[in-house]
Amino acid sequence: MTSETENYNNLKTFFDEEYRSLKAYAKSRIDDATDRDADDIVQDVALKLFSRSDSALPITNIAGFVYHSIRNKIVDLMRTEKPGISLEDEMENKLIEFSELLYGKSDNSYSDEMTSELKKAIANLKPNYRNIIAAIDFEGYTYQELSNESGIPQGTLMSRRHRALAILLKELEIKKQISN
Repeated sequence: MTSETENYNNLKTFFDEEYRSLKAYAKSRIDDATDRDADDIVQDVALKLFSRSDSALPITNIAGFVYHSIRNKIVDLMRTEKPGISLEDEMENKLIEFSELLYGKSDNSYSDEMTSELKKAIANLKPNYRNIIAAIDFEGYTYQELSNESGIPQGTLMSRRHRALAILLKELEIKKQISN
């Protein structure tokens, strides 16, 4: 029996027998506020260990090795964890970024009225224009991703977004002149 088969078999047996304990351990170590699921963490570690089992030296203490790997994975996740931002705050930030795209950056923040007008103007766009603005500017899709999903050529998507931005700019300029 080779060491890679031995490592693999030992890991498989350990994970089969101890999966619930590993999951409980992971769950006890992660912060309640985190989006991470203990199952995901254990499965990520298992995938990594199994994929490298043939290149590793024989593992003499399987339990210690696996628990140590899970602890390291959790520490890595906690280091890279972003502070939680609510969906509403994220959308508000996207609206501000979008306003800056239309008007350029300014030293003063945009009024609540202008933000409200922008929301209304986007809602009043034709569906094709509204969808491209939502996907590119608010949901973070690339033209390539949208093209692959929808079957619409990238050039068409770019043209739609350009026309949508022109319509929004015109609409908001009119609203701005009326309010002044």
